[in-house]
Amino acid sequence: MSELTHLNQHGEANMVDVSAKDTTVRIARAQALVTMNEQTLTLISEGKHAKGDVFAVARIAGIQGAKQCSNLIPLCHPLMLTKVQVDFEILKATNQVRIETLCKLAGQTGVEMEALTSASVTALTLFDMCKAVDPGMIISDIKVLEKQGGKSGHWTG
Repeated sequence: MSELTHLNQHGEANMVDVSAKDTTVRIARAQALVTMNEQTLTLISEGKHAKGDVFAVARIAGIQGAKQCSNLIPLCHPLMLTKVQVDFEILKATNQVRIETLCKLAGQTGVEMEALTSASVTALTLFDMCKAVDPGMIISDIKVLEKQGGKSGHWTG
């Protein structure tokens, strides 16, 4: 197992110095699930929610979330993202919306936190827009699905 990189030799939190790392194309994909009642899923999947296109608003929020990651997570580096993508999959059998995000850049550090933040903010926005009709929604299974680039290479979960 690797050492924790965000702690210095005295056990204090610090931002990792990535200046000596090679610049490589780095990609990360993450997901989140939002479980809701059947009526809510139908309402948003058919575009009949009174607040408008829930998926469009949540997608924009997820893109913004990825771009704001370093402002939200104290030791994350501010990154020049070259791509952020947010996709939705409706899982009718389980009354869920599966959110999948992708973040990409050419840089010296990975984009897992940006992909996770994007998935989280997307799920939170979906929840916010639908809470009046379904306050019992559950956000779950937020996780990294894949990462590529850098010294550690390709990883899938």
